[in-house]
Amino acid sequence: MNLRHRALLGAVALAIIAAPAYAQQSSTVTQADVQRLQDNVYLADRDLSQLRSRDATRATQLGTELDDLRDEVVYLKVKLRKERTLSRTEYSDVRDRIEDLRSRARSDVAAAAPASTPTPAPAPSSAANSATTASRSTSAPGNTTSTPSTTATTASSVEVPVGTEIDVRLQNALNSGTAQVEDRFEGATLADVIVDGRLAIPAGSIFRGVVTAVEPGTRTNRTSKITVSFDQVTLNGRSYPIRGTVTQAIEGEGIRGEAGRTAAGAGVGAIIGGILGGFKGALAGILIGGGGTIAATEGKEVELPQGSVLRVRMDSPVQIDTQTRH
Repeated sequence: MNLRHRALLGAVALAIIAAPAYAQQSSTVTQADVQRLQDNVYLADRDLSQLRSRDATRATQLGTELDDLRDEVVYLKVKLRKERTLSRTEYSDVRDRIEDLRSRARSDVAAAAPASTPTPAPAPSSAANSATTASRSTSAPGNTTSTPSTTATTASSVEVPVGTEIDVRLQNALNSGTAQVEDRFEGATLADVIVDGRLAIPAGSIFRGVVTAVEPGTRTNRTSKITVSFDQVTLNGRSYPIRGTVTQAIEGEGIRGEAGRTAAGAGVGAIIGGILGGFKGALAGILIGGGGTIAATEGKEVELPQGSVLRVRMDSPVQIDTQTRH
């Protein structure tokens, strides 16, 4: 009896020890969890931006790691959408690596920080306050997207706030019948984005998009869908992570005659008024749903021709470094 009792107690003890690990392995990873990973990647990029002004070499090294982690987060997001399940271990590994990178970036910033305490700047005068208020006035429509900012900017950077809407002209056609999940595509911004009177994103900057879900039309499913999001903007030779959602699709007049200028970002602002005036309105036969899902309404495939314009809402702020401009 003693031996049997001991064996039983041993089995119970092993079960108790293994239970937490099993629970962690089998617990459900949700889209909200993956969204937190994307938020952490954005925060890590901000950590690196602070480090870059003090140690550019170290920031570049960590930036390469962050690019890999950003791709892994996109992979997890797509995998969860396709397979409806995701290993908690796989999720936790990426989460911990992002936190480790952030910890190293913050430690490097602390190590590089000067020991002396800076003297507080004097309070701005009423005249300075008036000048600041005036700089936030909205410019004339058509040539720019002017965005008053409620976030802090510095002399070397400007932050594009959440909610900013930016028109992006597709440089690739998208079709729900041929697109595949994880397909990448690009578009060029149509107008300068101005924040607090300062140029944040010039016309012609490249937005990178990714197909995150697609449902082609079939005999039984006549409502084809394609979901896209934007995860990166490139300007002045530098890329910044973003999170953007499509809110509207507009029928454009193609990119004939302006493709070269748009791609180069030269002279685009001067012709924005004419381009906007030539729009025919929302693309017929499609409906924009939540989360950037574009659905067909006429039993056909979702078709976004090259030159179509997608209005993209920024769902996360992005800090643009203005020191690298020439």
